[in-house]
Amino acid sequence: MSPAAGGSEGPGTGTPAVRATFSALLEDSVEDLYDSAPCGYLSTLMDGTIAKINATLLGWLGLTRDEVVGRMRFSDLLTVGGKLYHETHFAPLLRMQGHLGGIALEMKTASGPRLPVLVTSTVKESDDGEPLLIRTSVFDATDRRAYENQLLTARRAADEARRQAEADREQLREALAVLQRSLLPAALPDIPGVEIACHYHTASALQVGGDFYDLFALDDDRAVFFLGDVCGKGPQAAALTSLTRHTLRAAALHDSDPVADLRMLNTVLLDRYTGDDPRYCTAVVGVLERVGDGWEVRMASGGHPPALVLRADGRAEYLPTRGGMLVGAVPEAHFVPVRTTLRPGDTLLLYTDGLTEARTGPDRDLYGYEALESFVTGLAPSGPGRVVDALTDLLRGFGDGLDDDTALLAIGVPARTDAGPGTTP
Repeated sequence: MSPAAGGSEGPGTGTPAVRATFSALLEDSVEDLYDSAPCGYLSTLMDGTIAKINATLLGWLGLTRDEVVGRMRFSDLLTVGGKLYHETHFAPLLRMQGHLGGIALEMKTASGPRLPVLVTSTVKESDDGEPLLIRTSVFDATDRRAYENQLLTARRAADEARRQAEADREQLREALAVLQRSLLPAALPDIPGVEIACHYHTASALQVGGDFYDLFALDDDRAVFFLGDVCGKGPQAAALTSLTRHTLRAAALHDSDPVADLRMLNTVLLDRYTGDDPRYCTAVVGVLERVGDGWEVRMASGGHPPALVLRADGRAEYLPTRGGMLVGAVPEAHFVPVRTTLRPGDTLLLYTDGLTEARTGPDRDLYGYEALESFVTGLAPSGPGRVVDALTDLLRGFGDGLDDDTALLAIGVPARTDAGPGTTP
C-alpha cells in the first residue's frame, strides 16, 4: 500500500507538523545532546584544567563558558571541603584506578548556595595507555537529603534493636576497649617547654577504630609526633594501626625527616598488603626542634586533613599540605612537607576527619573545614588543654551526627606571663 493510500509515513511525508518534527530530530546533533543533557558534563586536562563543559552544568553554577574553560580547574568549582577531599582522596584514587563513580561532593554556585552533587569520572587513555584527559559527569543530588533522612530513620530503628541486646555484648565491648587502648600511647611524655593535650573519641564501642597518634622525645631538644587514620574498622584496621604506629616510630628513630618517614611507611604497607585487599592510611608526621624560646616544626602530610595553628595574636590558620597522597595506595606516592614555628602562646592542632565529617543540623550537613577554622579562631589564643577540652565538648554536641572515630593532638608553647616564661596562664 502506498503512503497516499494510508500506509506508514516516512520523514518526507505526512502533515507539515510531522515533517517539521522529524526534521528537528535529525538536526539534533551529538553536540546539542551533550550541551543540553539533563546532567552536567565536563572534560579536563590531567592537571584539572577545564577544557570543555556543557550548558547544563554552567546553568546550575551560574557561570559562563568564558569564565570557566581554560581559566579554572575542576577543583575550583568545589567548596573548601570538597576541594580538600578532591586533592587528597578523589584525584589520587582516580589516577590509580582510572574510574570513580558516585562520589558525593558539594559545588559552589555564583549566587551563593552550595549544590550537592554526585560525580563520576573516567580517565581517557591513548592507544599507548597514556592518560589524555578526564571525563566527568555531574548529577544534581539535592533530593538526596530525603533519602538520607530515610537512612537515618532506619539507623535509629537498628540502634534500638542493638540496645535490647546490649547486656549480651558487654563482655565483647570490654574486650574491644582494652584492644583500642593498646593501640594508643598510655601517656604522652613530659617535654620541658612544650604543653601537650590529646583526646580520642570512639564512635562505636563494638568496633575497633583506626585513628592513632603518638609523641616521643628524640633527645633534649627534639621530639617526634604523628597522627593518622587507617582505612576500615575492626580487627584488620587494628592490625594496620599497630603496624603503622610501630613503623613510624622506627622510621623516625632512624631518620627524623618526616617525608622520609612517610615513604618508609608507604613501602611497608605496599609490601604487607598486596593483591585484592589493599590497605592504606592518611597520616601527618612532624619533628619539633627547640629554637630559642620557641620550637621549629617540620611536618609532612600523606592525604591527611591540614593541621591548624592557633597564634598568640588571635589568628588561626591552616598549614598548606594540599596534594599529599594516601599512604600505602601507590608506589611513588607524593608527600607534602611544610614548616612553621611555634612561638610562646602558639598551639598546633592535629585531628582526624571524624571531626570535619560529622553531620550537623536538621539537614545533616557536613561540619566541614570552614566551620572548624571559625571555631578555633574563636579560641585563639589558647593552650593545648583548653583547645582539646573545647573540641571534646564540640564532639559531644554532635550527638549521633558523629559516626566516625576522632583523634585530637594539640602541641603548644607556654605563653609568657608576668610570672616569667614557661608559666601556663
